[in-house]
Amino acid sequence: MLTKKYFKTKPEAEVTFEFSRDDVSSVQLLGEFNDWQPVEMKLNKKTNAFKAKMRLPVGETFHFRYLLDGKEWENDYQADQYLPNAFGTENSVVHTHN
Repeated sequence: MLTKKYFKTKPEAEVTFEFSRDDVSSVQLLGEFNDWQPVEMKLNKKTNAFKAKMRLPVGETFHFRYLLDGKEWENDYQADQYLPNAFGTENSVVHTHN
């Protein structure tokens, strides 16, 4: 799930990435916004969801995916869009258009 917060004084959007699935113990966020380098998402035990916040420039589009337990790729179930990637699957897409 994606949640976006836009700032009046900065051309940025704070995007909260949230992923939940009962059978995983770790989730990493990878995307164009961080050169596909893994960012460990923190588990919120109350909601049983992994979360990470990123500040992204407004007016952009970014591909991203989640890596579950270091071995399984997964898309965001509520991404703004899905587009094909070079590996024959699809990437999740987040738009930061205000």
